[in-house]
Amino acid sequence: PIMKTSRSFVKKTRKGTVLKVVREHYLRDDVWTCWKGDERTTLEEPFVDKDALQSAPSSNLFPFTHFILPDTNVVLHHIDFLEFHAIGNIVLLETVLDEARHRNVSAYKRLRTLLDNKDKNGVVVSNEHHRATCMQREDGESVNDRNDRAIRVATGWCEQQLDPHNCRVVLLTNDKKNKEKALARNLLACTAQEYAASLSAWPELMDITSSGDACDGGNAQTELFREHTSLAKLHEGVKAGRMYQGTFHAKRDNYSDGHVTVSVLKTQVLIHGTANVNRAVDCDVVGIELLAQEEWSSTDAPVLAEDEAADKDDVGEVETSTDDKVELALSSSRKPCGKVVAIVKRNWRPYCGTLLSASSKTSVRRLFVPADRKIPRIVIETRQGDSLDHKRIVVSIDSWPRTSRNPHGHFVRVLGTVGDKETENEVLLLEHEVPHQPFSQAVLRDLPAMPWIISKEELKTRTDYRHLCICSVDPPGCTDIDDALHCRTLKSGNCEVGVHIADVSHFIQSGTALDKEAANRGTTVYLVDKRIDMVPELLSSNLCSLRPNEDRLAMSCIWEITPTANIVSTQFCRSVIRSRHAFTYAEAQLRIDDRKVDDEVTECLRSLNKLAKLLKQKRVDKGALLLASPEVKFTLDEATHDPIELEAKQLRETNSMVEEFMLLANISVAQRIYQEFPEYAVLRRHPQPPPSNFEPLIKAASLKGVSLKVDSGKALSESLAQAEVPGNEYFCTLIRILSTRCMMQALYFCAGTEPEAEYYHYGLAADIYTHYTSPIRRYSDIMVHRLLTAAIDADVTHPDMLNAHRVQEVCNHLNHRHRMGQYAGRASVQLSAQLFFKGKTVTENGYITSVRKNAVYVLIPHYGIELPLYLDQPSFTPPFEYDETVPSQVSGNVCLCTFDRIVVSLMLEEQDNMPGRLRLQLVEPKIKTAESLGAVEQSRVKKRKILNS
Repeated sequence: PIMKTSRSFVKKTRKGTVLKVVREHYLRDDVWTCWKGDERTTLEEPFVDKDALQSAPSSNLFPFTHFILPDTNVVLHHIDFLEFHAIGNIVLLETVLDEARHRNVSAYKRLRTLLDNKDKNGVVVSNEHHRATCMQREDGESVNDRNDRAIRVATGWCEQQLDPHNCRVVLLTNDKKNKEKALARNLLACTAQEYAASLSAWPELMDITSSGDACDGGNAQTELFREHTSLAKLHEGVKAGRMYQGTFHAKRDNYSDGHVTVSVLKTQVLIHGTANVNRAVDCDVVGIELLAQEEWSSTDAPVLAEDEAADKDDVGEVETSTDDKVELALSSSRKPCGKVVAIVKRNWRPYCGTLLSASSKTSVRRLFVPADRKIPRIVIETRQGDSLDHKRIVVSIDSWPRTSRNPHGHFVRVLGTVGDKETENEVLLLEHEVPHQPFSQAVLRDLPAMPWIISKEELKTRTDYRHLCICSVDPPGCTDIDDALHCRTLKSGNCEVGVHIADVSHFIQSGTALDKEAANRGTTVYLVDKRIDMVPELLSSNLCSLRPNEDRLAMSCIWEITPTANIVSTQFCRSVIRSRHAFTYAEAQLRIDDRKVDDEVTECLRSLNKLAKLLKQKRVDKGALLLASPEVKFTLDEATHDPIELEAKQLRETNSMVEEFMLLANISVAQRIYQEFPEYAVLRRHPQPPPSNFEPLIKAASLKGVSLKVDSGKALSESLAQAEVPGNEYFCTLIRILSTRCMMQALYFCAGTEPEAEYYHYGLAADIYTHYTSPIRRYSDIMVHRLLTAAIDADVTHPDMLNAHRVQEVCNHLNHRHRMGQYAGRASVQLSAQLFFKGKTVTENGYITSVRKNAVYVLIPHYGIELPLYLDQPSFTPPFEYDETVPSQVSGNVCLCTFDRIVVSLMLEEQDNMPGRLRLQLVEPKIKTAESLGAVEQSRVKKRKILNS
């Protein structure tokens, strides 16, 4: 039987209309209970897994078979405890899940993942839809009290259901009143920490459940920060235009300096210093107020050394204020500055890092140093003492009181030993939120059965290009070959050029577990010594990879192109191909350059290379930018995979050849899918950077006699082409690298969510653009393939493809995954560089890329790595002085400016209880205290005159 209930309430719309809303609610006696995430039983049937119960942890408090039932606060504040491998037999109520979903989406997702883990023996009870457990809110009762009462009633009901199986239910609650009321009803109840203490086999659980509030971070009588404004007052301030809301982003090397992007102001508001940051942590959504204009400054704060501001003797006072260390700008214009006045939403996550050495062996209070320097140090309490020294661990933040200079948190788990390659790889994957767990059985079940062949029915629906001379060109060791090319001369004298892309969407059907996993991962992440695949290896390195001499399914883009690289026609089709050869870039270049070789494949490569040069020149003439980035190449030991050689990556004509045709394919496909789906096409845009982004670079270049024009992409491209400095052969490359850093982030988006004027890709000078050519490693390309196959009537449209809001949500997710994947790759290069330089000291030429108040950043071209050279060291006599008007660093006869060439020594500095770090020391120029000082001063005056002019 079903019982219908309803409740009604009134609400006021934005236009002032008052509406009455009626919500119907149905209660029944045979509601379903979810067991182990996907299997279901009715409540009349047992939901006890006896094998799992027998392996449940032994509790001193409850030495019998039992389930634990956490309330909402335990779920939100102790999710790490519930995820611990020894904790199982968990009942999650619908009340708790609903509250978690509304209060913390991240915790809710972790709960859903926990339920999918069959080892947890998790049970979901739909108590809000059962007649015996649904509670109506009583007069004068708060929502929180009503939910607590519902949890207690549901706990008692579960006890009754499990009683025939000799099983009990333990309510976990940290609410003192809720626990007392549960005990009064003869229910089993305790706090999370009491339960953890009863599991004597796992003493680390006491650390995991410890309350961060127990850490006394400073003098309780001294308030170090301003009180945060209430959300109600913040909303009033936003409406009045006095306050603004946005996300706080800390600097990459200084957590006490950052910015908040405010859409209303169409600019970034700088937040300088600990006091103004006011306990905001990177990625928190905050409310801010602008400072008075006379307090506005510019862009950068000093670079914090990794060991700066740490006092091991007093954990409560470890962070000295950086307010007096703020480095003012390179920019000539002052920028809006503000202060954080409210926290709208905390976006804390588990952080990886290391503990500083304890001040005494008996101390339980320790200071945790996050691996991410955008995060402040965290005070935790741990009873594990020396066992955590020299370990990489995970810590979560619980709170940040006004009386503490540091946030308070708790220990979660150990990752491994500091410096161990596998441990450090795990750290960088976790820090950059890269999903790297093995593919689940549900995902693997969606893969095709082996041996796999192309069916006759499938062949009938595709164009057969197996007779064409098709080849691929990729980096050495590449096994996930996305793309292949062909070129042949037509009777008309024109060329037929084809770009053939792996048809991954044939194997990944929309809505399957495989599709959902690929969408969640978003991109393949490339580390120096491993690859984190977006799709299982059977697809990435076998069935989808366009390996030579094997029949493969493809999506083909075919052009007829004149000898002058003009496009005559474009067509798309689903095809089957058979690649003749898989070249590396170096092998393909050798074929092209060796005039003694004239076989069909080589002539194909030469024709492609000739056309690519013409296509590239057309792009440059249109205003496309030819930028640069410092990329490195590691040679790894075959047995240990440790780096044994490191050098800057060499680019050849064949790199550019492949790139040009991939760009052309992406543009052609973007035009086609936008023509067919103007509201739903998945595109990629690159906004034009504001002129203020270039101000520091323009200023630095002018000191070298180079004028940069940034009015448009074409003007910048022409300026960069003419940028040369006699005697500095690396200047042209360096200014292109620094120009890249002035750019905005390129973004995926749904066509229907942006005006057409915003589609432009600034870097490529393309009116419309997308990603189509790498579906093995980018989910965006799979979405584009589905749109293209629908556009050419080769497949049906999927409902999710025609939902602009849903498509944009996926695009936002992919933008995040793409960005994090890039950062993870760079972190892997940094880690491998540390391993390479262990026990070595090398001396190399370097070029200054930026000047800070206490350091200069130096790029070492031979190794392609960039590091800070700290100048606030006692070894420099006289000490360096920062001149912000130039900007420059001056000591004696030495004046350091951006673009200057210097000589540095590079070494790995070992640290106690911490990972090693690469350090630079200045070798040349030599500092002379009493010679040529007049010449240096004259040089500084000359540079100021250049800037003033």
